[in-house]
Amino acid sequence: MTVAYGGGVELRVTDDPAADAGRWLARRLRDAVRRRGHAALAVSGGGSAPPMFDVLLAADVPWESVTVWQVDERVAPDGHPERNALQLVDFPCRVELMPVTDPDLVGAAERYSAGLPDRFDVMHLGLGDDGHTGSWPPGDPVVDSDRWCEVIGEFNGYRRMTLTPLVVNAARSRLVLTFGESKAPMMQRWLLSDTTIPVARLRRTSTWIMIDAAAAADLPESEPGGSR
Repeated sequence: MTVAYGGGVELRVTDDPAADAGRWLARRLRDAVRRRGHAALAVSGGGSAPPMFDVLLAADVPWESVTVWQVDERVAPDGHPERNALQLVDFPCRVELMPVTDPDLVGAAERYSAGLPDRFDVMHLGLGDDGHTGSWPPGDPVVDSDRWCEVIGEFNGYRRMTLTPLVVNAARSRLVLTFGESKAPMMQRWLLSDTTIPVARLRRTSTWIMIDAAAAADLPESEPGGSR
């Protein structure tokens, strides 16, 4: 089921949102390569990402023409089990990891920004139980940054490097993947335009949300004619 909400966001409730997200992402990457000769993708980590990556990596994608960047990363040593980078080791393409082991993190974030594409084709994001996406904690000024990449203070045990709303919202499309009943309250608040949660800073136009029935338990009513 696909539901349309205000601002142009498209929400799909499926039995296997990770698999559907992986197939959707593969189509987007193929289309980007066909149109522009190259695809630029930024990905988040978290528990919902690996099953989506499994489907994406099994799909027909012209990986030689794809570059992957990170949306966010924990400041931790290489090989640390909490690093999102470990989820990207099987990608058969160019992968640009965030330089979170650099002793000058602020300078490293600036250099990472300088290497980003002018516009991403797709941003993959998750949704936390507290309403965060990327590494935008509730109440953190990172959501108002005028830079593309920032270093934030400790969040859930780690300092983080993260892309900001400025670059995330400039992407041609955004894909938000999440599932589970713990996400239902924040999904409802987001779609009801609760501006106090970080995910509300996402641009709705050209944003697709993939969730399961549990995460959709508290969804508000869609716009007239929105379900299909």
